[in-house]
Amino acid sequence: MKVAKFGGSSVADATMLRKVADIITSDSERKFIVVSAPGKRNKADIKVTDLFIELGERFYQKDNIDSVRQQILDRFGDILQDLELSTELLAEINSGIEDALHNERYARNRIDALKAMGEDTLAKILSAFLQKEGHSASYVNPKEAGIIVSDDPSNAQVLEESYEQLYKLRSRDGILIIPGFFGFTRNGELNTFPRGGSDITGSIVAAGVKASLYENFTDVDSVYCVNPTIVDNPKEITVLTYKEMRELSYAGFSVFHDEALIPAFKARIPVCVKNTNNPTKPGTMIVSEREKKEGTVIGIASSKGFLSLYVSKYLMNREIGFGKNLLQILVDEGISFEHAPSGIDDMSVIIREGQLSPEKEDMIINRIYKELEVDTVTIHRDLAMIMLVGEGMNSTYGVASKATSAFEKSKVNIEMINQGSSEVSMMFGIKAEGMDEAVRSLYKEFFN
Repeated sequence: MKVAKFGGSSVADATMLRKVADIITSDSERKFIVVSAPGKRNKADIKVTDLFIELGERFYQKDNIDSVRQQILDRFGDILQDLELSTELLAEINSGIEDALHNERYARNRIDALKAMGEDTLAKILSAFLQKEGHSASYVNPKEAGIIVSDDPSNAQVLEESYEQLYKLRSRDGILIIPGFFGFTRNGELNTFPRGGSDITGSIVAAGVKASLYENFTDVDSVYCVNPTIVDNPKEITVLTYKEMRELSYAGFSVFHDEALIPAFKARIPVCVKNTNNPTKPGTMIVSEREKKEGTVIGIASSKGFLSLYVSKYLMNREIGFGKNLLQILVDEGISFEHAPSGIDDMSVIIREGQLSPEKEDMIINRIYKELEVDTVTIHRDLAMIMLVGEGMNSTYGVASKATSAFEKSKVNIEMINQGSSEVSMMFGIKAEGMDEAVRSLYKEFFN
């Protein structure tokens, strides 16, 4: 049995949904289908989920919501009409919006209740269309499916008991259509997953039903070894490991959020990234292990929006607990860090810029000076992180040398180097303005 998940671009309109239906019915093993809310039909379009979020924000601000509500209804209305389905579902959407906005049971999670409507409605539409085309299909609500989550609105985590419940779905007949992005607490409250929510649902379902394969359909033929907006026509990756995918997605690969596939990874279920518009292409397989080729860098990931908190103190290395005390100040202020390379007398902490407002910056600097009695504290913003990824890479001679040579050729200075202990990645911190040029130079060095 396979689990197939279709992202927002794959279900953006009726034309795409017909393609999805053809893909589903072309393989009898595709029994469990997870869907996102309709995404953008073109670059200027708006995702349906974003419309629901805007509707909720306007409601809280006591602004008029009629125009946004109508956009949502028009979007689903067009899909229903083009698929020649009954438009009765529009009344259900409208009443669902009213319920989410005004029912007290959603007092804690109104935005979650609204966001979930995009996936939920699309799942009902796809199920109805498959039935109309003569296929045995049914819509399965996440509560009915057994997706039980923590009581944490917009940041739900799946609970272990879900997997036993999901396994029972194997005995049901026909194609099962499950909306992604949300689940229900033990008390029956709806909560959504964080970023990459529908991917998370697909991964959870695959793990729960013990699928032979989790197919993730998107709008690209495969995972590329570098961002195609930076390098023209980059090479495709045919096979990579879970570890490699997690490192790449963490560092800016946009195919998956870095936590989305963890349930499938833990269950050792292979994942295949495929293109809804080109379903016969083999795509990219993500597996637990692959044949390692000596010195292979499988991908280059890059991401902007970082800063470095630099702290210097003479004889820091002799002061027991210094690093712990520095990081505790960040914990006290609700800030998580990404990396913390250090020397004998200095230490840098890499943080995502969005976490450190100017007010928090002043507070943290003052606390570090006062509590740790350091010599210097400086903050360097506008940094980018570039990561080379490949299992066994850092046990191979010359990788770092080739990388630094590429930076030299691109005339980009390296601010920081951090080599992962897992032998999967090597990370470089640079000024954000030089990121694209450095990535192109690295690609030329390792892939041309």
